[in-house]
Amino acid sequence: PCSLQEKEQENAVGELAENRTVFPSQDPLDRADFNAVEYINTLFPTEQSLANIDDVVNKIRLKIRCLDDNIRTVVRGQTNVGQDGRQALEEAQVAIGQLFGKIKDIKDKAEKSEQMVKEITRDIKQLDHAKRHLTTSITTLNHLHMLAGGVDSLEAMTRKRQYGEVANLLQGVVNVLEHFHKYMGIPQIRQLSERVKVAQSELGTQILADFEEAFPAQGSKRAGGPSNVLRDACLVANVLDPRIKQEIIKKFIRQHLSEYMVLFQENQDVAWLDKIDRRYAWIKRQLVDYEEKYGRMFPEEWCMTERIAVEFCHITRTELAKVMRTRAKEIEVKLLLFAIQRTTNFEGLLAKRFSGCTLTDGPGVKKPETPLESTNPFLEDEIGEDGSEMEEDLDRPKKHKAPDNPFHGIISKCFESHLYVYIESQDKNLGEMIDRFVSDFRAQGPPKAGTEDGGAVLPSCADLFVYYKKCMVQCSQLSTGEPMIAFTTIFQKYLREYAWKILSGNLPKTSSNSGGLTIKSLLQEKEGSEAAKFTVEELCLICSILSTAEYCLATTQQLEEKLKEKVDKNLVERINLTGEMDTFSNVISNSIQLLVQDLDAACDPALTAMSKMPWQSVEHVGDQSPYVTSVIMHIKQNVPIIRDNLASTRKYFTQFCIKFTNSFIPKFINHLFRCKTISMVGAEQLLLDTHSLKTVLLDLPSIGSQVVRKAPASYTKIVVKGMTRAEMILKVVMAPHEPSVVFVDNYIKLLADGNPETFQKTLDMKGLKRSEQSSMLELFRQRLPTPPSGTDGGPSLSFSTPTPEQENSRIRKLEKLIKKRL
Repeated sequence: PCSLQEKEQENAVGELAENRTVFPSQDPLDRADFNAVEYINTLFPTEQSLANIDDVVNKIRLKIRCLDDNIRTVVRGQTNVGQDGRQALEEAQVAIGQLFGKIKDIKDKAEKSEQMVKEITRDIKQLDHAKRHLTTSITTLNHLHMLAGGVDSLEAMTRKRQYGEVANLLQGVVNVLEHFHKYMGIPQIRQLSERVKVAQSELGTQILADFEEAFPAQGSKRAGGPSNVLRDACLVANVLDPRIKQEIIKKFIRQHLSEYMVLFQENQDVAWLDKIDRRYAWIKRQLVDYEEKYGRMFPEEWCMTERIAVEFCHITRTELAKVMRTRAKEIEVKLLLFAIQRTTNFEGLLAKRFSGCTLTDGPGVKKPETPLESTNPFLEDEIGEDGSEMEEDLDRPKKHKAPDNPFHGIISKCFESHLYVYIESQDKNLGEMIDRFVSDFRAQGPPKAGTEDGGAVLPSCADLFVYYKKCMVQCSQLSTGEPMIAFTTIFQKYLREYAWKILSGNLPKTSSNSGGLTIKSLLQEKEGSEAAKFTVEELCLICSILSTAEYCLATTQQLEEKLKEKVDKNLVERINLTGEMDTFSNVISNSIQLLVQDLDAACDPALTAMSKMPWQSVEHVGDQSPYVTSVIMHIKQNVPIIRDNLASTRKYFTQFCIKFTNSFIPKFINHLFRCKTISMVGAEQLLLDTHSLKTVLLDLPSIGSQVVRKAPASYTKIVVKGMTRAEMILKVVMAPHEPSVVFVDNYIKLLADGNPETFQKTLDMKGLKRSEQSSMLELFRQRLPTPPSGTDGGPSLSFSTPTPEQENSRIRKLEKLIKKRL
C-alpha cells in the first residue's frame, strides 16, 4: 500500500508539473531552481521584518494544507480511472460487433435486390438488342435496295447519255456504297461494288469520247453554243476520278490554244519581240470568245478562263525563250525593255482579273516563286535633285505593280537570262556618265568661295543615284535574283570610280617644299600679308568633296539595307557594299587630313622661328610674341572658311579640330624642347605665349563666328591636357635646379614622365652642362617610382608605356595639381 500510494503521489506530482508547463506560475515556490535561503531572505530582508514571522508562518501552513487537499483530491480521483476505462472498452467492442452484424445484413439484402433487378430487366435488354438489330437490318436492306436500284438506273442512264440525272444519281450511289465497306465479304455486295466501278469507268471513257467528238484535236471547233449534254457531263466528271476532270480540261485548253501555236510559231514574223503585243491581244480576244460561247458549259469552280490564261502564259514563256535563244544577237536594249514592259503590264492585268487559285492545281503547273511583299527601295522613295535622302514621300501613291501579284514572272521570267544586254548597256551608260562628270567638273572648275555651291554636295552625286534608281526599278520589276546581283556589282564598280575620279582625283595636291620664316620676317609681318598654302577656292573644294563623300556614304549604307530587303533570301549574303563605304570613308579622312596639313604647314614657320629665338637674352615680359600672332592669324584665316563650308556636317568639322589639335600641340612641344638656354624671363614669356595659344585653341571651333558655341567636351579635354603639359614643362624650366632632389621630385610630380630623354631635353632648355646633367639623370633614375613586382624593364617603363587606367589616373592628378597651383 505504501509503494502504491507513493506511485500515486508521484503521478500527481507529474500532473502538477505538466500543469505548470501548460499554465505557467509566477510563484517562486513553483520554480525548478527554488532556493530556500534566497526565498527566506526575500521574505525577511531586515531584522525589523522578523516581527511578522508568525503571520508568514501561518500563511505558509495554510498554503501547505491547500496543496495537501488538492493532491489528495487528485489521487482519489485517479483510483477508479483504470476500472472505468476497461468498462468503456468492453462497451465499445460490443457496439462494434452489433454494427458489423447490421452491415452484413444490409449487404445481403442489397445482393438479393440486385439479383431481383437483373431478373426484371433481363427481358427488357433482350428487347432493346432486338430492336437495335432490327433497325440496323431494315436500314441496311433499304440501302441495299437503293444501291441495287441505283446501279441498274445508273447503267441504263449511262447508255442513254442522260448525264443530268446521272450526276445526282452517281453521287447518291457512291454515298450509299460507303455504308457497305464492312460487308464486302458478302459476294452480292462485292458484285454490286464492282458494277459501280465499271459504270464509273464507262462514264469516264464515254464522257472523254463525247468531248473528243465535240472538240477534235484537228479541225475547227463545233459551231453554235455549248451543248447541254457536255455541260451535264462536266457535272458527272466532278463526281468521277479527278483524272477525268484533268483530262477534259487539258484536251479542251490544248484544242482552244492550237490556233495560237500555229499563228506564233518560231519562224513567223509575229513571233519576235517587237510584235509581242499581238500575242496578248490574241489571248484577250480568245478569252472574250470563250466567255460568250463556253462560259456556262463548264462549272464555275473549274475556273476555266483562268486556266486558259495560265496555260497561255506557260506556252508563251517557252516559245519566247526559244525564239530569243535562236535570235539572241538581234536583241537590243530598247527592244528588250519594250517586251519586258508589255509583258509585266499583261501580268498585272491577269492579277486584276484572276485570283491565281489555279497556279498550284494540275500537273506540271507551278506557282512562280515571287515575294509577296515589294520592298524595292527605289519604288518606295525618290531622290531629289538637291540630294535629299531616300527616306522622303514614303506614303504617297505608287504606280508600280501590286506587291501581291501571283502572276508576276509567269512569262517575264524568260527574259532573265537575256538581261545581260540591259546590264551591259547600263554599264556603258554609267561609264559615259562618269566621264561626263569628270569633263564637266574640269570645265566648270571648283566651287567659288562665298557662293551657295561652296561646301555643298556636288550635283553629279545626286544625278548618279537618281540614274541608278531608275535602272534598279526596271531591273527589280523583272527579277530579284541573279540579275539584281549583277547590276549591283556594276553600280559598286562605278561608285568606286566616282570616289576615285570625281572626289579623290580632284582633291588639291600638297607641295613638298615649304618656305622658311625668319625672325626678321616674323617681326616685320603684318596681319594678312601671308596667304595660306591652299587658296580659299581650294579649301571650299575640299569641303565640298568631304560633304559629297559623306552623302555618298550615308546613301550607300541605306542602299545596302534596302537591297537586302529586296533580293531573294538566299542572295542576301552577296549584297555587301562595305568596300564602297570604306572608300568614301577614306575620301572623308583624306579631306580632313588635307585641311589639317594645310593649317599645320602654315603654322610650321612660326614654330621654327620660336625655336630659333634667343630666349636667354629676353629682358622683360611683354605682349604675345610675333610667332603667336602668326599662328593665330593663320587659324583665323582658315578655320572660319572650313567651319562655314562644313556647316551641314558638324561632326567632321569637330574631327578636323581634334586632328589639328593632336598634330599642332605635340609639334609645339617638340619646338619648345628645341629652345636652348632659356632664362627665367624667357620662360615667363614662353609661358605667356603658351597660355595665349591655349586660349585660341579652346576657342578654335567658334573662332571668328558671330554665334558662340561651346566646344565639345572631348575636344576641350585634348587641348587642356596637351597645353597643360607644355605649361608644366616651362614651369619646370623656371624652377631652380638646386637642390637637385627637390628639382627632380618636382619634375616627376608635374610631368609624370619617366622617360630620361624628356628629362634631358628639359635640362638642355635650362642650359645645364653635361657634367651637371649626368648627376641629375642618375638622381632622376633613383627617384623614379618603383614598378610593380613581377614586371620587366627599368623604372621608365611605368611612365613611357602606361596603361589606359594609369593614364586616366595621371590625367586626373595632373588636373587637380594644375587647379591647385593656378
